[in-house]
Amino acid sequence: MSLYGVHKVCYLIETDLEFRKRMQDDPASALEPMPLTSEERRAFVEKDLGTLYRAGVHTFLLSRLPRFAAMGITRDEYIQRMDGLTR
Repeated sequence: MSLYGVHKVCYLIETDLEFRKRMQDDPASALEPMPLTSEERRAFVEKDLGTLYRAGVHTFLLSRLPRFAAMGITRDEYIQRMDGLTR
């Protein structure tokens, strides 16, 4: 995994309204120009937080995803998905 690319996607979701909207509407297209591996793209498209977390994505950046609804994950869903990973 190219951790830089994943962190950049998380950062853009938080700071770039246009990118965030594209991630909400069509994540596969939004991720096309990003420096990601196919596994990283799959993890974002399929909302696979476990893969991202195990790859070393900073939990602060991951926690921004439900806040901005970029991946269609609510805060409660985020907590549930992350619960078993962080223990």
